[in-house]
Amino acid sequence: MTSLVRRARPCDAAALPAIERSAAGLFRLDPQLAWLADAEVAGAELHVQAIEQARVWVAQSPEGQLAGFLRAASVDNQLHIEELSVSQHFQGQGIGRKLLSAVIEHARTQQLCAVTLTTFTDLPWNAPFYQKIGFQRVNGEETTQYLVDALNDEIAHGLPGHRRCAMRLTLP
Repeated sequence: MTSLVRRARPCDAAALPAIERSAAGLFRLDPQLAWLADAEVAGAELHVQAIEQARVWVAQSPEGQLAGFLRAASVDNQLHIEELSVSQHFQGQGIGRKLLSAVIEHARTQQLCAVTLTTFTDLPWNAPFYQKIGFQRVNGEETTQYLVDALNDEIAHGLPGHRRCAMRLTLP
């Protein structure tokens, strides 16, 4: 399937919470993280705000159905990925990779120095997936305050800190 990746429009916002919920269903595969499948997701209002700030990209199937989205924010001359979700029905088709590629290209054209994110270290669709694309784990003194704050916020919301990491793709 060839999906189209484009900037999200305000009319897309209503579909994004369902995509995130569907994607979160994968967490049921890990008993310690199964609760995330039923956790609250960002509402359409937050998505509308991010879309109006040009911070959201969507993947659309040839039939016009939204298959996934990526939300990011510029911080400290880097583009930080806040959320990448692909509906379960569309997973395994390269959609997440296409969304990432579009955002990485955007960061390059904006002359940002890196793309960052936080993720699980041990889930195949998390850190190992990002490593295949070229992201590297950030450790110790390399970790910016923004990433430290993001990880601490995740831990405060119940995510297991020992399974989380920050990653960075340095842009040439």
